[in-house]
Amino acid sequence: MTNREAQIFQWITENPMISQEELAAKAGIARSSAAVHISNLMKKGYILGKGYVTNGPSYCTIIGSANIDIGGTPEEALREGDSNSGKAMQSLGGAGRNVAHNLRLLGVGVKLITAIGADVNARSIIESCEALGIDITNSLKTSSEATPISLYIADEKGNIKFSVSDMRIYDKLTIKFISSKMELINKSRMVILDTNIPAGTIQYLCEKCRTPIFASAESRKRAEKLLLVLDKLCVVVANEAEAEVLSGIRIQDKDTLERAADIILEKGVRNVFILPEKGGVYCACDEEQFMINNVGREYVHCNGVDDAFMSGVVLGYMKHLSMRQMAKLGLETSNITSEGKMAVNPQLCVAALVERTKIIIE
Repeated sequence: MTNREAQIFQWITENPMISQEELAAKAGIARSSAAVHISNLMKKGYILGKGYVTNGPSYCTIIGSANIDIGGTPEEALREGDSNSGKAMQSLGGAGRNVAHNLRLLGVGVKLITAIGADVNARSIIESCEALGIDITNSLKTSSEATPISLYIADEKGNIKFSVSDMRIYDKLTIKFISSKMELINKSRMVILDTNIPAGTIQYLCEKCRTPIFASAESRKRAEKLLLVLDKLCVVVANEAEAEVLSGIRIQDKDTLERAADIILEKGVRNVFILPEKGGVYCACDEEQFMINNVGREYVHCNGVDDAFMSGVVLGYMKHLSMRQMAKLGLETSNITSEGKMAVNPQLCVAALVERTKIIIE
């Protein structure tokens, strides 16, 4: 799905009776061009014939970070304490924004609640969201803080080795602010949150939200914010280090990985996805536990892969797929992301996931 198609699909999802003339006016294009985009959406299976009956779920609400990523990758093995020749790049990022971007590419309607400043970086985020069809109108705009920047250094294979993020602006996503958005949040299909927002806000959300909550742990330190609300979470996605925080045990082998998943389930989470350091995913719910290896892939912990995994899981859940199918969609969404140069790969689409996973997505 192209950016323009995603934008048009969002408008159709919000108003299935919208005319081609109205779509053209909103997009600033000719009616004939709007008709071409609609035809493409029909061919790709997002629209089921006349009347704009959409083949997609209602919107989900994403609450979390949207920032600028600045990263560097050396040409050769990373040398600490020295200047490393390599490539540096800047791109849009943030766990919440990345998930929202991925889901739009997969045809899912999203509303992103984040905090942004009043600088040039904020303008880049806003313009990108508008182009993608990400509804950002309920986000907090403030002139007292700069739009966050996340700095990372990767090794020569693209694995992130160090990261420093200035996330102070998200302290402004207070209970008072989020309470004013609860009607919108509770009308959504689900809520996806990342732990860059304050612990108190997370607890408030989990108490007041009536829709399934998906949480991404984000880091060892930030994972601590989920400890008091695990019994309120439908899905948790965590890497191995974050799972150690959530379970309280050291993961050293297959047995301790299984035990960590058991403990997180015992604390009330309904579905647990743990991403081990060596790749693949360990999945656990009350009915089953299993490991899926990422066969034929060298694991790369590059920027955005965990956010991509969450996006695939969300799509699978919204399509009422099994846990195993959700995990496979998550892994392939991560694989596609790792093949690109940024935190989100614009080549991601439902057709690509269907081809790779052989899972029918209706």
